[in-house]
Order: sequence, then structure tokens, then C-alpha cells
Amino acid sequence: MTGPVRRPLRVLAVDDEPPALDELCFLLGADARVEWVSRAGDAPSALRLLRAGDVDVVFLDIRMPGMDGLELARALRRYAVQPSIVFVTAHDDRAVDAFDLGAVDYLLKPLRPERLAESLRRVCATRSAPDPGSSDDDEIIPVELAGRTTMLPRAEVRWVEAQGDYARLHTAETSHLIRVPLSVLAERWADAGFVRIHRSYLVSLRGVRELRLTGSGYVVFTGDRELPVSRRHTRELKDRLIRATKADWARS
Repeated sequence: MTGPVRRPLRVLAVDDEPPALDELCFLLGADARVEWVSRAGDAPSALRLLRAGDVDVVFLDIRMPGMDGLELARALRRYAVQPSIVFVTAHDDRAVDAFDLGAVDYLLKPLRPERLAESLRRVCATRSAPDPGSSDDDEIIPVELAGRTTMLPRAEVRWVEAQGDYARLHTAETSHLIRVPLSVLAERWADAGFVRIHRSYLVSLRGVRELRLTGSGYVVFTGDRELPVSRRHTRELKDRLIRATKADWARS
């Protein structure tokens, strides 16, 4: 049985520097997943084009005179049907702000064609019709590592720990602190298989090896880490684990 037919992407590219905009439009137009590319040299022009046409994704520079890219992205959040946002910038210091705005990706100039192609794949993965061979569990989180901003796939996150208004993402190898409350991640990632087990912890169901009852209550084992499960979250965790197991059986 074949999957749903994918319509090519309709793209708006926004940059106040003509050479950079020319290069971006050329690279986007050369990709078979793109139907057409509109262009704008500033945020007001972009808003006029967005009101006039049906745009799937906006590739957006951050630093522009007047209304900058982040302000434009905030304005787009008020749309009933919001286009996906990919930031394209020469500066790596606004990645956390981009994540807060729900950006699909964050590209650094000078653009590399293979990196832009990967960004289009990620955009396709967020659309309602799945991109062949892609995962719907592929949100990318900008994180700071050794003074540089890197992109962490959500699928690599095993569990998340609350630290005030921040959250620490734990992978098999390391951890990263991001400026997002745990409650926000719990809501945003619920459909991706993450479940709240405690006021301080969120876990990926795919990484749970065992749920065990101990003298002090339930604990889960994810990787080599044992995490407590609060009484109020035990029932939801059990239900989610059962549903996930049944879904795995149905696919096998």
C-alpha cells in the first residue's frame, strides 16, 4: 500500500543581502522537493507575500534592518496555519531563541548544499505527509557544546531533568542545558513518545528498559540510569508503556 502523495514545498526566502538571497534561492530551486521559491529582501515584504500566497516554509535571515527575523517569526506564530521556519544566519548566538520559536532548523552561513538538503528533509518530516525514509521523531534542538552551537536530534535524548526554568537533556554520551522549562517540553514532546514521570523528570519511552517496584515506590531504568516515578505519574507511565508495546506488536 502506498503512502499519501506529497506536494512539493512552496518556499519563501528572506534575506536583506542580495548575494546571499540569490544563493539561497538558487540552492532551494535546484531541489526536487521544492515547487517554487519566492523571495523578499525584508520582513515587511515577506509579510505581504505570506498574506498573498500559501507558503509551506520560510527560510529566514535573523539580522535584518527594521523588523528582524526573530520578530517576523514571532508574528507568524499568530497565523492560523503557520509555515515552518528555518533560520539562515551567519551568527550562531541565537539558536536558543530559534528553538523557543519552534524553528525546524538553524543553518549557518556560508551555506553548504548538503546541509540545506538535510534541512529540507527535516521540513518534510514535520509536514502532514511523511517524507519517505524520514522519521517524525526528528526535531532538532540547538545546544551549546564547547563554546559552539550544535544541533541535537531529539531522538538521541533519553531523559530530561528539570533545573529551574531550564531543562537538561541527557543522551547516551553527554548532557545539554537548554533554556526551556520541563513543562513546555513535556507538552511539546508528548506525541513523540516522551512522558512525565516526576515533577523533575521526563523520559523517552523508547529508552525505558524496565519499570520496577521498590520499597520506596516505582523506578524506571533508562540506559544505565535509575529514575524515580512519582505516585501521581505511575498510572500514565504504565498506560503509555502498554500502548507503546501494543503498537510495536502491531507493526511487527
